[in-house]
Amino acid sequence: MRPPHLNRALVLESVVRNLDGGGGYVETWTALGTLWAAFNPGSGSDVPGEEQILGAVRYRISVRAAPSGSASRPKAGQRFREGDRVFPILAVAEADPAGRFLTCFAREEVAT
Repeated sequence: MRPPHLNRALVLESVVRNLDGGGGYVETWTALGTLWAAFNPGSGSDVPGEEQILGAVRYRISVRAAPSGSASRPKAGQRFREGDRVFPILAVAEADPAGRFLTCFAREEVAT
């Protein structure tokens, strides 16, 4: 396997749920660190949003692997951020037999 060209800095974020005092919670995102990544865009589609149609593009994002349980190891339910762009992580798999890289399957949604 040829190693991916990690040329984009992405911030890995995780959701934090805080009680809102009314029986519910408020979600905020906290940065866990910056990872260098390689992007491979996939197909795009329209998906229904809450109030509008969203354009969604799937990405395969490659990053260096981190040990299981490490805060710097991406997992489903987290997201990457690059400026104003947000990429929710849908799934994560090891990209090579040696476990040196991870492939994160993510989706970017934008209003159409």
